[in-house]
Amino acid sequence: MTDITEAELDQIERANATGRPVVVFVHGLWLLSSSWDPWRELFEQNGYATIAPGWPDDPPSVDEAREHPEVFAKKMVQQVTDHYLAAMSRLTAKPAVIGHSFGGLIAQKIAGEGASAATVAIDNAPFRGVLPLPASSIKSAFPVLGNPANRGRAVALTFEQFQYGWANNLDEEEARRLYETYHVPAAGAPLFQAVVANFNPFSNNEITADTKNPGRGPLLIIAGAEDHTVPLAITRSTFHLQEKNPGVTEIVEIEGRGHSLTIDHGWRDVAQPALDFIRRFLPAD
Repeated sequence: MTDITEAELDQIERANATGRPVVVFVHGLWLLSSSWDPWRELFEQNGYATIAPGWPDDPPSVDEAREHPEVFAKKMVQQVTDHYLAAMSRLTAKPAVIGHSFGGLIAQKIAGEGASAATVAIDNAPFRGVLPLPASSIKSAFPVLGNPANRGRAVALTFEQFQYGWANNLDEEEARRLYETYHVPAAGAPLFQAVVANFNPFSNNEITADTKNPGRGPLLIIAGAEDHTVPLAITRSTFHLQEKNPGVTEIVEIEGRGHSLTIDHGWRDVAQPALDFIRRFLPAD
């Protein structure tokens, strides 16, 4: 079991004390858990308690993250998944889980463990069995994958790289605001893990979601139709793998949205179908 920070323990204790159903938010690369703050407010206004743990060793603020990028280095997908599972084990009831990008992959790993009451994966990173690797996805990841030494490093994106991979559907003013407000360095290791997931048998435990577990629970995949980092080919392939599960599996494709869809001006258009889905399977009083 990984170490849970005092701030995370406080969130968990407050959530348990409410007696409300809990929603767990899982962020991906280049963001901190604070990027979920508007979502948490929306879900709490609708009767849920929420927690948003960070990845292990995440700094508490964007400024501190930029000052100490080395803390992000060498984080591995299973290590992060175990951290979330450890936090969730302290909840008094099984929660719903929402994740974006690599957080969407981790959310599906958690669901595959039977630890989620309902799961929403938004523009999820690919896992073993998801075969498409579109050119735009490779280009988005190239700032990391272009140098093998980045496997053991933390990597920050330039604004131009962020604009292509995240903000391709936004005007420059909003793209710069998101970059300045949210962007932090990220571990390179998960991208190397994902790109070889279908070729490296030793990646099995790291980049695999148990899509067959009948205890997986209901799953919604949300896809941004214009995402360069996680194009529709990846989210549709994810859906086709997951729909073989006996549980409910659904997909919603949102037109005109890129990888920034959870943090940009249209985030409510993404949050609402997530909220509606979770209400069906984990209703709040």
